[in-house]
Amino acid sequence: MKMVQDIIIRPIITEASMDRLGDKKYTFEVRRDATKAEIAAAVEEMFKVDVADVNTINMKRKPKRYGVHFGYTSAWKKAIVTLKADSKPIAFFEGLN
Repeated sequence: MKMVQDIIIRPIITEASMDRLGDKKYTFEVRRDATKAEIAAAVEEMFKVDVADVNTINMKRKPKRYGVHFGYTSAWKKAIVTLKADSKPIAFFEGLN
């Protein structure tokens, strides 16, 4: 059984993700094998909020080079979680604005 801390890896803090906070949309990096239902349950349990929708995106690996050395970044999964209109905001993100 997957624990909540295993499903949600970290929040994504970028300009684009901060612009979505007004619409109650929060962005997280999640496990690659996590389903939308598991992500919604994990966010509800961890932050005590009501989730309305979950959108997921599989981020592909990208080629990178440093001088003559060549490699790839890691592939990962991003989840954009939308909260219900009557739900309270996630307190972690509120201090970042």
